[in-house]
Amino acid sequence: MNNIEILSNTLGVKINQIEAVLKLLEEGATIPFIARYRKEATGSLDEEQIRVIEKEYTYLENLSKRKEDVIRLIEEKDLMTEELRKQILDCTKLSDIEDLYRPFKEKKKTKASEAIKMGLEPLAKKMMSFPTTNDINTLASGYGCDIKTAIQGAKYIIAEWISDNAFYRKIIKNEIGRNGFLESKIKKNAVDEKKTYQMYYDFKEPIYKARHYRVLAMNRGEEEKILNISLDFDKEKILEILKKKIIKNNNSFVVKDVEEAIVDALKRLIYPSVEREIRSELKEESEKKAILTFQDNLEHLLMTKPIKDKVVLGFDPAFRTGCKLAVLNPYGEVLKIETIYPHEPKKETEKSKSILKELIEKYKVQIIAIGNGTASRESEMFVADTIKGLNVLYNLVSEAGASVYSASPLAIEEFPDLTVEKRSAISIGRRVQDPLSELVKIDPKSIGVGEYQHDVNQKELGSALDFTVSKIVNEIGVNINTASSSILKHISGLTKKTINSILDFRKKKPFTTREEVKKLPGFTDKVFEQSIGFLRIIDGENILDKTRIHPESYELTNKIIKELNLDLKEFGTEKFLNKLSTCNITELANKMSSDIYTVQDIVEELQNPGQDYRDKLEDVILKSDVLTIEDLKVGMELSGTVRNVTSFGAFIDIGLHDDGLVHISKMSKSFVKNPNDIVSVGDIVTVYVINIDLEKEKVQLSLIKE
Repeated sequence: MNNIEILSNTLGVKINQIEAVLKLLEEGATIPFIARYRKEATGSLDEEQIRVIEKEYTYLENLSKRKEDVIRLIEEKDLMTEELRKQILDCTKLSDIEDLYRPFKEKKKTKASEAIKMGLEPLAKKMMSFPTTNDINTLASGYGCDIKTAIQGAKYIIAEWISDNAFYRKIIKNEIGRNGFLESKIKKNAVDEKKTYQMYYDFKEPIYKARHYRVLAMNRGEEEKILNISLDFDKEKILEILKKKIIKNNNSFVVKDVEEAIVDALKRLIYPSVEREIRSELKEESEKKAILTFQDNLEHLLMTKPIKDKVVLGFDPAFRTGCKLAVLNPYGEVLKIETIYPHEPKKETEKSKSILKELIEKYKVQIIAIGNGTASRESEMFVADTIKGLNVLYNLVSEAGASVYSASPLAIEEFPDLTVEKRSAISIGRRVQDPLSELVKIDPKSIGVGEYQHDVNQKELGSALDFTVSKIVNEIGVNINTASSSILKHISGLTKKTINSILDFRKKKPFTTREEVKKLPGFTDKVFEQSIGFLRIIDGENILDKTRIHPESYELTNKIIKELNLDLKEFGTEKFLNKLSTCNITELANKMSSDIYTVQDIVEELQNPGQDYRDKLEDVILKSDVLTIEDLKVGMELSGTVRNVTSFGAFIDIGLHDDGLVHISKMSKSFVKNPNDIVSVGDIVTVYVINIDLEKEKVQLSLIKE
């Protein structure tokens, strides 16, 4: 089978779909463009499926190249056999290829290589024939060294042969993987001040059941020199398996020596490398799962419903340096910046209240967004007390990454005359108005919705998170006349040059048609094709320019409108929508001689032109009064927002300083394998209080009503 056929079998995707994806990618198409505008070619594969095809095909191509290299290197030594060639060609992992190539590699100086130099290889071969005539002393004589040295040298050679045998290694690796244990113990004299790794001081878990978050936690504990990690398995069983495979004649006088060579091969050569391989694979698989969790959380966070058309006050809490306030108009533009000192050490409570009320009344503030960092609990109590009787609500906003943005060149360029804290207040306020537009300014790794993010491959994490941001930005699309450079850089096909062209043009006048974009410097036909469907002109000359419909389909769109006896002047009217909702898509596609995917997308877009998918989501929870841990009672029912999802549960913002935890065991009456199957970041959920720890200020919650 070729690589496309292998991929088709592995992914359950048709060959023609994979071929279409690879051809489009080779032609320079982006994943968002392919997913949205080439459904007829790919059979409507989504972004995730296309990305998997791209990654897996690249892996298979690299695998094929390595197979070719290994076959060539072995052929150059004139040692290739048809059986070995077939084994190499059948490999599905790079590690399996390397195991087959191991016996043919040029080795550094080893005990076996030194013995071979001494001319002891013929003795090793004789011993592996398991002779029964004569005795070991007779067999080992005549090699230019004493008998003991000769036998030992031969055993080193045999040990290396056993170690280099890919078949034996596979048996051992499978046995350890199936029946072995991952074990951790605290190091002697280790200092774990916060008892972070307490559960791993004496921990044991079957390798095949090892949870990815525990693997990553143990690895971190090992790196911090607190834990010793090892694999525990039945060495006697493996020794017996190898003895049965290797020893052909139990009556031979060399059996004891060969057994000693097997033990040496296992202990000195095989176990160390196989254990490294297994732990490396565990780490790699654990990292993949952690990255997927981070991606899923990030996607849901970016899809948080924006609060549109509201005047928002961003509130960045602090003690000594004062709380920074930023009043923003509905478009996120700064109206006023203030600093108040409601807390210790200045504690200008009444003055601070007066300033806050004045801002609320003067600018008609409707929502106060309070950062959840230092002094957030005290600030929430201050705000709740101040707004009593006023027509204004508040919510707590995760400020993860706000400080990163505030000190970035981008923030300095945007607000050169403001301090870091004041920029942070602006960012916090904007996170309520349009979470996506604000969060794309921050390195996704700084947003704080992952687990063990510093313990995974940073290149893989960065690539995965960038893909997620790009996917969401293109899925929603942007207003070309208001989009920042931060969000434009994620739009399909755009480069720094083309983004600058957009920004330079709209400094002089707003875009009124998509055709104007085509004429900008840097916009080749390919760049225009890849990007324009994701760039919207809300109040332009052509009503279709505000939709997701690609200009390449405008002619088809007008034919559909004519076929349905509609008029674009009636766009959005009940008559217009009724005809669209009752039309037969299949019949329409046949009449238009077009594919059903494009026609379906056009009709849907005409029904909901430029709709923001986030508008369908639940509203953000807004509050008017503070909740304290003392107010809680076991059994109490509360509404909360999912702030983070991990492998062991979810953290829910119920209005306290610290989020409450719903453990995975309290998510459903049925078994839950993955918390992401139950909740996602940004979800509004009903929870029940099951335990309150006043001393540690921790609350345990449940999604199950007892």
